[in-house]
Amino acid sequence: MTIFSDHTKEKAEKARLTIENFYQNFLFQQNEREERLESKETEISNLSEEDKIKKRRVHAAKETEFLRLKRTRLGKDDFEPLKKIGQGAFGEVRLVQKKDTGHVYAMKILRKMDMLAKDQVAHIRAERDILEKADNPWVVKMFYSFQDFVNLYLIMEFLPGGDLMTLLMRHDYLTNEQTQFYIAETLLAIEFVHQLGFIHRDIKPDNLLLDERGHIKLSDFGLCTGLKKAHTTDYFKEITANTANPSDFANSPGPGTGSRRNRHHWQQNRRQLAYSMVGTPDYIAPEVFHCSTGYTKSCDWWSLGIIMYECLIGYAPFCSDRPVDTYRKVIAWQDYLEFPVETPITPQACDLIRRLLCDTRDRLGQESTDDIKQHSFFNGVDWQTIRDRPAAIRIDVRGLTDTTNFDEFPPVDVGIDHQNVDSSISSDRDWVFLNYTYKRFEVLTQRGKKRP
Repeated sequence: MTIFSDHTKEKAEKARLTIENFYQNFLFQQNEREERLESKETEISNLSEEDKIKKRRVHAAKETEFLRLKRTRLGKDDFEPLKKIGQGAFGEVRLVQKKDTGHVYAMKILRKMDMLAKDQVAHIRAERDILEKADNPWVVKMFYSFQDFVNLYLIMEFLPGGDLMTLLMRHDYLTNEQTQFYIAETLLAIEFVHQLGFIHRDIKPDNLLLDERGHIKLSDFGLCTGLKKAHTTDYFKEITANTANPSDFANSPGPGTGSRRNRHHWQQNRRQLAYSMVGTPDYIAPEVFHCSTGYTKSCDWWSLGIIMYECLIGYAPFCSDRPVDTYRKVIAWQDYLEFPVETPITPQACDLIRRLLCDTRDRLGQESTDDIKQHSFFNGVDWQTIRDRPAAIRIDVRGLTDTTNFDEFPPVDVGIDHQNVDSSISSDRDWVFLNYTYKRFEVLTQRGKKRP
């Protein structure tokens, strides 16, 4: 009887997982192709027979082109890096231009070693999966995802308006009308994510991007939880290639007593917290900290209440010098939630904030998002056409590659450097990133003219 080593068994199981995943993806892609054809037939149902034939030929040509382009390996060298526009705990974001089409994108680069070391594999898997599913104006669109031995890459639409955090830092606080607009749009973005079966868990102004017209798009799903086993951290702590299933991968006191002092202190420290490894717990619901009790999608509505407070008052309600002190305030929120008299807000705004920043059993949105939409604070909001109206605050964008609404970073070599990186740490468990690659149908079947 031949006895195989554990190393050989592990390699065989990795091969099994890869092969099974390949055929599962094949079936999934066939279903997608049939859905696209069905959608096209519905679209052309009222045309003449001659026009239908022409449209079907164009669609068939696109499908053929899509299959060809999907087989083409995509890598970092297919993009020309232009400028660094963001920094996070596990990577960075760069403005890039695709060399063959000239299209401009935001490239999010995540270091595999950090993902493994900090137990972030489940989170980035959930982020990639939700961006694949999301084809909606309220969520930033992902066009490609791919990997190499060192990094994971997400190629997403570039939104030149910056983010809500930058907008809030440019104003002491927003008017009631301006706040109504941004909170209403954020509510619709969260509602869409919940409809997909995900809880975002990290709703904050940093993750609310603004397009060229000033409208909200939700981004950064790195803490998102979903319905798959591969979206939970414990799954990757216990799993081996032998037990993996391909379907799991498929598709202190505060800074001061006066609101003006609080506002100034908050704006001074806010960006530093955004870039730190620890981050800020200012927007996290108290039940999320109590892991043993669990939480539901209503934790995202708590975050919405925090953002609404910050828009109207100028700082978050539980802000402190240290994250640990903010954490203590959030846990004992009943003792710290107060509204400064020197920054008055409407009774309707105050009531909505209190009905979002409360115990989960009393929080609005438990049964339906309509519970929040029907609150008197939103009187006059046309939920169906809000994205078609002008934004509450005009965004100045001078071109497709304008980055004036983003922070400036020290000049660095914009090239993506792999030197001095020990990729062996990630290669040992590189299989956990199986099926990370993605290419969106419409972007592969459209060709643009390269910008001069």
